[in-house]
Amino acid sequence: MKTQERSWKAVGEFIRSQRRLADLSLRQLSALAQVSNPYLSQIERGIHKPSADVLKGIADALHISAETLYARAGLLNEDGGDHRDTPTVEQAIRMDAGLTTEQKKALIRVYKSFLGSA
Repeated sequence: MKTQERSWKAVGEFIRSQRRLADLSLRQLSALAQVSNPYLSQIERGIHKPSADVLKGIADALHISAETLYARAGLLNEDGGDHRDTPTVEQAIRMDAGLTTEQKKALIRVYKSFLGSA
């Protein structure tokens, strides 16, 4: 598999994991992101390469930064030198590939409980 194909597959897997973390079905996310259900499915499987606008819609629907998806898609340098956009604790938990969806949910619940916003 080519590097670029692996990159899009990784983007799709990340979107799928974020969708599951948000407890959204494919259909729900497609409605929120204003893309068709089949198109979103193809993105999640790494078959289709979405535009920056589509990635922004998906990011907004998932409540994650568009820059996170842009960087994962190779549309933005991950270390752009601008560290003003340091991820929040919740964003860092969501992006951690070493955690399962259930572990991420548990950590976010604990974090929010500490903040009093659970």
